[in-house]
Amino acid sequence: MKVGEVLAGAGLARLDAEVLLAFVLGCERGDLLLRPEAEVSADGVLAFEKAAARRALGEPAAYIMGAREFWSLPFRVTPDVLIPRPDSETLVQAALKAGPFERVLDLGTGSGALLLAVLSEWTRATGVGVDVSAAAAAVARGNAAALGLGDRASFVVGDWGAGLDERFGLVLCNPPYVEEGAELSVEVRGFEPARALFAGADGLDCYRRIVPQLPGLLADGARAVLEIGWTQAEAVLAMGADVTLLGEVVRDLAGRDRALVFRRD
Repeated sequence: MKVGEVLAGAGLARLDAEVLLAFVLGCERGDLLLRPEAEVSADGVLAFEKAAARRALGEPAAYIMGAREFWSLPFRVTPDVLIPRPDSETLVQAALKAGPFERVLDLGTGSGALLLAVLSEWTRATGVGVDVSAAAAAVARGNAAALGLGDRASFVVGDWGAGLDERFGLVLCNPPYVEEGAELSVEVRGFEPARALFAGADGLDCYRRIVPQLPGLLADGARAVLEIGWTQAEAVLAMGADVTLLGEVVRDLAGRDRALVFRRD
């Protein structure tokens, strides 16, 4: 079959079909657009049909392909980790504006995307990623090695900042902040790890544990950058004030509250 015929018969949104076919064929999406008359082997068609069937059931393309780009870096992702979102690059931008810092801590590291993105910019920095999931920590460790950052990033299994006896220049965190019962797409609720999404009836349970730990994790002059839901800034800022942390809101490209930057002066 020709490329154009395979795409036309996929039963998917055109972009999804193009992305998956390019993945199956090991080429760039642009190559497909330039060569719609190119032949696709029978094995290629079969592999694409299997991938398309998974996508039709709602499985995210990132899990089907096992990869997602973040901060222009390639990350391996599995169903053990949340898929990195472009909105979370707001945290990286805020961190880079505040730094550089020599030591970085990433709480709830998942794929390691936040920590590794920052380390890729600060070439003298080192960092630690913590995740409650051993499987997630293994994914992050593999990403660090693949990006050539394995000697500057370590990953441990832990419960947020509990048990850490070091103070850091920068703390990053994208915790679960979705309310239980929130309406989510099949892609998210059906396939991404619930422990990385949901945080109680109001979505604030993880902040109630993390924010009080921050004063003991931050060195003098340090910063903590936390992702938030767009309605949660006031509540989380108040938690910071309760432990004498000053905070400011950072908005994403859509103009929504996306992150809080806490400082310990």
